[in-house]
Amino acid sequence: MAREKDADATVRGKPAHHPGTEAKGPTRAVVIVPVLTRQPRGDDDTNRPRLTRSADARRDEAVGLARAINLDPIHTAVVTVNDPRPATLLGSGKVEEFAEIVKEGHAKLVIVDHPLTPVQQRNLEKELNAKVLDRTGLILEIFGERARTKEGTLQVELAHLNYQKGRLVRSWTHLERQRGGAGFLGGPGETQIESDRRQLQEKIIKLKHELETVRRTRDLHRAKRKKVPFPVVAIVGYTNAGKSTLFNRLTGADVLAQDMLFATLDPTLRRVRLPHGTPIILSDTVGFISDLPTHLIAAFRATLEEVVEADLVLHLRDISDPDTAAQAEDVERILADLGVDAGDTKRVIEVWNKVDLLDEGNRSRLLADAADGSKGPPIAVSAVTGEGIDALKAIIETRMAGELENLTVTIEPAQFGLVDWLYRNGDVVSRADNDDGSATISLKATQSAREEIESRLRRKNQG
Repeated sequence: MAREKDADATVRGKPAHHPGTEAKGPTRAVVIVPVLTRQPRGDDDTNRPRLTRSADARRDEAVGLARAINLDPIHTAVVTVNDPRPATLLGSGKVEEFAEIVKEGHAKLVIVDHPLTPVQQRNLEKELNAKVLDRTGLILEIFGERARTKEGTLQVELAHLNYQKGRLVRSWTHLERQRGGAGFLGGPGETQIESDRRQLQEKIIKLKHELETVRRTRDLHRAKRKKVPFPVVAIVGYTNAGKSTLFNRLTGADVLAQDMLFATLDPTLRRVRLPHGTPIILSDTVGFISDLPTHLIAAFRATLEEVVEADLVLHLRDISDPDTAAQAEDVERILADLGVDAGDTKRVIEVWNKVDLLDEGNRSRLLADAADGSKGPPIAVSAVTGEGIDALKAIIETRMAGELENLTVTIEPAQFGLVDWLYRNGDVVSRADNDDGSATISLKATQSAREEIESRLRRKNQG
């Protein structure tokens, strides 16, 4: 009967098992990190090798993913795989070794930090006598717990259905085959697995329609924002790079910001006024991660459209992480999939976060190396301490509204309604009240603000 319940849950498009949700405490899990000896190739035109991430970093990330949904990793292991086995990925000796570890540790779950085929997953579950989740399945479990908005929930459910579609197996014992036609001699109808797949496909189609409705709503909101032309600045980066902490620092908001992978899933937008009065919309997005499944990117495309439509993209990097270069490459690859060129320095600003965790020697060396690169010098900040935030705001404002200009304007008595606007949208240096009742104001303002000032003065004069 348990197998039948699992199949029912799969058809409904929800995970048949939610690790870490048991009332008796965290689920005990074994974490396996397979390291294939064959060098992965890039997927661009040059077929360049991808940067290889260290085994320790991969293990730490896998453990972080497990703990993100309250699992208790009782054993972690990095396994070198010279010859991936089609049936189990790992060799038979390693499978037997892990089966013993699972048994002795009373583990209920095994996480394999690598994509598994449905056959490999099923065979490993049989050999290890435990539930097996691959990297994709684990990320989906995390997303399922993090989603809060209707859109996020729909996207997770759609991604999970697409993932499960190829993993349906004949686990039904009570109904091997349905009968078709009329009478005793009616021909065989669809098998149960075919029925399950049909129901899954119907659910997928329904979810896609619902997400399309959400996308149209987003388009309407975006169109309204464009009528009041506030530029959009999106923060992107590897998960746990500090995006939400930077978002809170820039906006004064209170978005969940924890040292935890995928702490933020649903996008958040806030209006921000920059130091010289330029208003922008700042967007915090879901964190990226290496080997993010293609269908997961597709499911979250509606959310990531905020990045695609953004006027400026802040690529936030955790510069204190030893694998920061490989993480940056993963982010740039996903941005390329979305049609955003990370090398476009006019649209993408590289921001190095957590510089407070570096010693002065490393910080100077890294900044010097970056200044020699083609992308230009990055902006070094600490979202926690506030270091470099003023410089980041100034660069954002320059990109959005132009360089600062020195202006001197004379405001006639009938135009005094503009004085408050000047103080809010510029940096007033001096003000002189004249005998005729007018006021002469000297200020620093962006190019965009200067054009708006001139336009407002013209309208007042014409009026």
